[in-house]
Amino acid sequence: MSIHAVAAPRDVQFNRDVRPILADKCFACHGPDEAHREAGLRFDLEESAKALHDGAAAIVPGQPDASHLITRITTDDADLRMPPTDSGKELSQKEIDTLRRWIADGAKYESHWSFLPPSRPTVPEVDDEAWPVNDIDRFILARLQREGLRPSPEADRATLIRRLSFDLVGLPPSVEEVDAFVGDQRPDAYERLVDRLLESPHFGERMAMYWLDLVRYANTVGYHGDQEHAITPYRDWVIHAFNTNLPFDQFTAEQLAGDLLPDRTTDQRIASGYNRLLQTSHEGGVQVKEYLSKYDADRVRNVSSVWMGATVGCAQCHDHKYDPYTMRDFYSLAAFFADVDDARTFRGGDTTPTKREPEIETLSPLDRLAIERLREAAESCQQQIEVRRASSAEPESQSELAELESERKRIESEIAAREKLVRRTMVTESVEPRVIRVLARGDWMDDSGEIRQPAIPAFLGELNSDQRPS
Repeated sequence: MSIHAVAAPRDVQFNRDVRPILADKCFACHGPDEAHREAGLRFDLEESAKALHDGAAAIVPGQPDASHLITRITTDDADLRMPPTDSGKELSQKEIDTLRRWIADGAKYESHWSFLPPSRPTVPEVDDEAWPVNDIDRFILARLQREGLRPSPEADRATLIRRLSFDLVGLPPSVEEVDAFVGDQRPDAYERLVDRLLESPHFGERMAMYWLDLVRYANTVGYHGDQEHAITPYRDWVIHAFNTNLPFDQFTAEQLAGDLLPDRTTDQRIASGYNRLLQTSHEGGVQVKEYLSKYDADRVRNVSSVWMGATVGCAQCHDHKYDPYTMRDFYSLAAFFADVDDARTFRGGDTTPTKREPEIETLSPLDRLAIERLREAAESCQQQIEVRRASSAEPESQSELAELESERKRIESEIAAREKLVRRTMVTESVEPRVIRVLARGDWMDDSGEIRQPAIPAFLGELNSDQRPS
């Protein structure tokens, strides 16, 4: 069958098919923005869309012809047509048909797709039982069958190892690695290859590349002179976290609050450097209050996009136009970070590298491990020296003693050299929390807004912040 075979019409879903139409064509006048709302009608709220307004309901489930929405978007009367003819938002016939089908099917609303609990689907039956290796393959094959397509032939061994290598470690395989995999006739050769690549230190580097992009990692300030600043140990921590398969909840906690963990380690303090990954200004005339508000907003935007999969930045100045986030939610999220010591950031001079206190001095994990082993070797050497001194005064023992003392000095010299490789890195330190207010239109000079305490977005429930450390 041709790859252009026509698929059967799929069911209309609110989030996938209807919400985008309403958001683009209707929400400007009938959405969350109270200042521009017309006729008290909201299409983003099911109860409003289905309620009576002046004796008529915009949406009557199961009855598209009785729904005022359909009447207004299809009328030929320019004075009644919606959206207004001068808005440039006229619906296409396909969009009208989608809305009509949705209403005819019952006009079922859905919560925002990203907040719906995942459900386990039924694994589909397939014609070719020999092709699927796992349940995921069954979903793929079922879709191909539905579209009248067949799976592509299995890739040859040389192609397969090349794809896997680029995907997992970001590097091409060597000729020797290709030859070894092509010649490996064991039934689990593929699984062995995957395991070997996952154990490579390059795997952590590959995965860290994506994470560091998400958290807007940079070795420079990001404003004006774009001076360098100290944060590379955080990069190394991320790589190490992936290579050691650090659980995601721990990965999260150490970055957001590594400085607050009980018996915090050096690595956890390094991880807390995430909170310092901001565009910062070091100009002499900087208004501290202005930039603290900028840093608050920057953190909320990044935390929400990385950990919540949401773009909450709109709510800095107004309630979100189509997602369930309010200005209160935005500044409540900012309040979680009100105790981050940002004030010292402004004391760094306009120099390279720029010091952005608080910072700590640290060694790389490899250097720390090397020093630990060198100290063990030095201790062992010292014990042998003491044994030689106590056991005999023979010339041979004196010669061995001299060699041991020379070796101890060499080890101590290497330890000293390693310790000089110390690097500075920005960390988070907690201070007395600043007062966080809702800023009207994001205006940092307006102190009239409501004071907000740390809280998750209201539609997700409540969080007890009484035990907040300070």
